Amino acid sequence: MRKPHYIENMEKWSAEFSYYWPVTIRFSEIDMLGHLNNTVTFKYFEEARIHFLQECGLSKEWEKDEYVFVVADLQCDYVQQVFYGESLRIYVKIAKYGTSSCDIHYKADNEKDEIVFTGRGSIVQIARSTGRPVPFSEEMKQTMRGNSRDQSDVPRI
Repeated sequence: MRKPHYIENMEKWSAEFSYYWPVTIRFSEIDMLGHLNNTVTFKYFEEARIHFLQECGLSKEWEKDEYVFVVADLQCDYVQQVFYGESLRIYVKIAKYGTSSCDIHYKADNEKDEIVFTGRGSIVQIARSTGRPVPFSEEMKQTMRGNSRDQSDVPRI
């Protein structure tokens, strides 16, 4: 497997995940060749990220919250094909913090505990009223750390 640029040590990186969201590949998510359409992985990342943030106690009422998260960038690296009916675990972790943004990493494992795709992306906390970035409070960082691994050593962006 070609190692993506955002992963230094695959085994260490993979072991740092704890939170995951389960998915099963639906028929509507496959392409003409019978494998998972490449656009669907981004929906899985979104779903897992939202549940991860909710489990952390953040943003339970998206339409009402003054501070919201927006995706600044997102990428996926495909490792092996995934087919209809397979069950996956979409893992999410905070990799790095910035002032108002964080880098989130994703990993999808199949039922054989094989990595089928990986990803990373940045989210930015903004004020709904201004559309401008808002710094994370230390309390918010601690909240997000609480549902991932012990991330007291998570580097800053």
